[in-house]
Amino acid sequence: MRGHGKMQNAKVLSFEFLVCNWNLKSKIQNSKFKIQNWTGGLLALVGLVVAGCGYGFSAKGEAFPKDVQKVFVETLVNRTREVGVEGEVTAALKNELRQKRHLRLVTQLDQADAIVSGVVRSYDSRAVGTNRNDEALQYELTMVLDMTLRRRAPDEVLWRTQGIRFAEVYSGSRGAVVTTSSEFKSRPLNAADVPRFTDVQLTETLKQEARDRLMERASRDMLQRMLEMF
Repeated sequence: MRGHGKMQNAKVLSFEFLVCNWNLKSKIQNSKFKIQNWTGGLLALVGLVVAGCGYGFSAKGEAFPKDVQKVFVETLVNRTREVGVEGEVTAALKNELRQKRHLRLVTQLDQADAIVSGVVRSYDSRAVGTNRNDEALQYELTMVLDMTLRRRAPDEVLWRTQGIRFAEVYSGSRGAVVTTSSEFKSRPLNAADVPRFTDVQLTETLKQEARDRLMERASRDMLQRMLEMF
């Protein structure tokens, strides 16, 4: 009887040990799960904040030459019929470079480690949306760029990209303008100003805004490609 009682006690102790061990594992796994969830949530929150604030990681890529610190920007070559477009793209490129912490824009060629040059290959505006009377409701601005980064001394091409196309759309009449859209609200033009313009005046105003956006986006994208040697 005593032997039988000892066996029962041993089974009870063994069962209790298994239960405690299972509970301990569960607590550890739950703790790990909570930590992983908390860490993942924190990283996701940081990502959302960074994206929401409009920040981007624009550090130089591993392939970018370490010795290139100072850059000179030549005025781009204009191979289009659009007068002055080369000056606008060049100014936008310089403005973007001034905001880069990893490169320094210089105004003298002999101070530069490398030179940025490029070509405005095409610039065009065309109607992409019409009504039943064939009146233009939307236009699209397009621009195609070539760009090169070359070392000043010795003279060698470090990076080159060709035929990169950029586009922006703008409204062609007051009826096509949606003043409640987030896109319109982000522009300097107020909703109250729209009825005061003729269709021609409004189209020209929106065209200029689209042109400014096109220059800004093209310069930002081209410099990012250059930094990543893409």
